[in-house]
Amino acid sequence: MCRNITTLRGLQPAATRQEIEAAARQFVRKVGGVQTVSSQTQGAIDRAVHSVAEATVALLTELPVRRQPPSTSPPRRRHDTYDI
Repeated sequence: MCRNITTLRGLQPAATRQEIEAAARQFVRKVGGVQTVSSQTQGAIDRAVHSVAEATVALLTELPVRRQPPSTSPPRRRHDTYDI
C-alpha cells in the first residue's frame, strides 16, 4: 500500500471527486510502476484511474460513517495552513 495515499473516508466535508481521482491516480501509478505517463501508457492509466475512482466512490458510499475523522487531511485540503 502506498503510504502517500490519504484516508478519504470520514472527511468533513466529504472527499471531493478530485481528491478521489488523485488517490486513484497515485494507486494506479504505484501498482503499475509508472513514474511518468507517456503516450504509450496514457490510455491504460486513464482507464485504470477511472475504474479505481468509481470503485472508491462506491466503497465510500457503502461504508458506515466513521466515528472519528482521519488523522490527516488530503494535501489539497491543507492549503489553508500555508497561507501567509
